[in-house]
Amino acid sequence: MKSDAGNPQARRLSKPERRRQLLEKALEIIRKEGADRLTLGHLAACAGVSKPVAYDHFETRSGLLIALYRMIDAERVEAFRAAMADGEHDTGETADLLAAAYIRCAGNMTDEFHAVGTALGGSPEKAAVFQELLDNNVEMFAAVLRPHTSLSQDELTQRCVGMVGAGEALSAHMVRGLCSEAEAIAALAALISGGLQPASRKDGDQNRDAGRTSHTD
Repeated sequence: MKSDAGNPQARRLSKPERRRQLLEKALEIIRKEGADRLTLGHLAACAGVSKPVAYDHFETRSGLLIALYRMIDAERVEAFRAAMADGEHDTGETADLLAAAYIRCAGNMTDEFHAVGTALGGSPEKAAVFQELLDNNVEMFAAVLRPHTSLSQDELTQRCVGMVGAGEALSAHMVRGLCSEAEAIAALAALISGGLQPASRKDGDQNRDAGRTSHTD
């Protein structure tokens, strides 16, 4: 194994660049060897750095997995935002594209994101970072849907929380074989489209208004 001392390239990398290189190498290990093979020692060996370098960046295997989890999710969100920005889409098209992207990502149990999540297991760290990623998805939904609704920002955000929750539930439903991918996408798209409409006044409110009008007359 080559250490930093014998590797001029290692000394030239800044700390952010080194961290990025290690994360990319970690993904390569997961793709080729599986998540179980990913340890800080193995990562250091494959990246051509000393073990202290890997430990300095991530401290623990869980720290490395969480960093990967965040990086993969951030890249997926940015790729989707870029795709949505490529051309103008009406509300129906936006709902369909958003639903399709979310269901396919959340339901893909073979990609690196799910491999990393499985490796984290039921750790408290995973629960915390998973909620963070859900919050990021809520922000992404709100940003994409903002031009297609007259809802206030607070109300739109609240509805996007429900949309993301529905996306997770429908993806799980699909993975269990209880519906097809097309059905899950159609259901989520319908919920997104419906969720952009202002709330209609309740029948009770309308009846009270009618009663006041009649009494006035």
